[in-house]
Amino acid sequence: MAGHNPWPDEGNTGHIWDEDIRELDNPPPLWWMLAQYMGFIMIIVYAIYYPTIPTPTGHTQGVAGWTAYREYKEDFETLNAYRAREFAEQEKMLEELSPAEILKNQDLAVYAEKTSKALFGDYCAACHGTGGAGNPDFPVLADDDWLFGGNAQTIYKTLVQGRKGNMPAYAHLGDEKIGQIADYLIAMSEGREGDASVSAGKSLFMGSGCAGCHGATGKPMAAMRDFMGAANLSDGIRRFSAGDYKESMIRTIKYGVNQANENTRYAVMPAFAGRLSDKDLKRLSVYVHRLGGGE
Repeated sequence: MAGHNPWPDEGNTGHIWDEDIRELDNPPPLWWMLAQYMGFIMIIVYAIYYPTIPTPTGHTQGVAGWTAYREYKEDFETLNAYRAREFAEQEKMLEELSPAEILKNQDLAVYAEKTSKALFGDYCAACHGTGGAGNPDFPVLADDDWLFGGNAQTIYKTLVQGRKGNMPAYAHLGDEKIGQIADYLIAMSEGREGDASVSAGKSLFMGSGCAGCHGATGKPMAAMRDFMGAANLSDGIRRFSAGDYKESMIRTIKYGVNQANENTRYAVMPAFAGRLSDKDLKRLSVYVHRLGGGE
């Protein structure tokens, strides 16, 4: 930078490089200054018109009376009006037909499935996972294994009235015998139920009342499944599977399901009859049925 200013009357700042490159001290253009002033004015207008300024008890409400929640409700009502207008025929059919009848109509079943994704995310995914993939100690809905039955009407009934599992606790058998039963169940799911190494567990399974609900081969009769939700023990799919596989099974056998002890398994699904409309329950039934192919 030069040590002197050859252009003292030019209005530069006195910063000069390479002999003639200098920094001028001109005022900003008028349009730029007007835009800046308008920006400040708009801030004031915005603060008066919308809820903006924090106060000890909340914030200013603004003269417009606008809130994000009110705008959301208005948009939601607009969306519902559009749906009612554009899909009136499908919605009427959902009201009139049973879930089984809806499934027989391919176009209607696809409509029910597509309009159920948000419902499933809001009311079901917290326990059953996104897309029915399941969460630890909650049933997977994306397979074809069902506790109470997986036809569309049964799924609808489950949604309407809820479900509560029930299995007695077998702590009185002692840890050794419970472990033998667990070993037999593992062998059963692997096709090794005839192995001599698990014969003691097989005898306990047959003699302790397990076969009464779950069936002699681990496959419950339809009546026991539909009435009690008795699990199929021969397929290796477990209702409670978090942590070590065998230890998880031992806990279930020892402490039961929904029994009066602190270590029992809890298996309760709430009823949705009072929370969702019958039409939405039907469309959800179809959605869940189509997740895993149903029955």
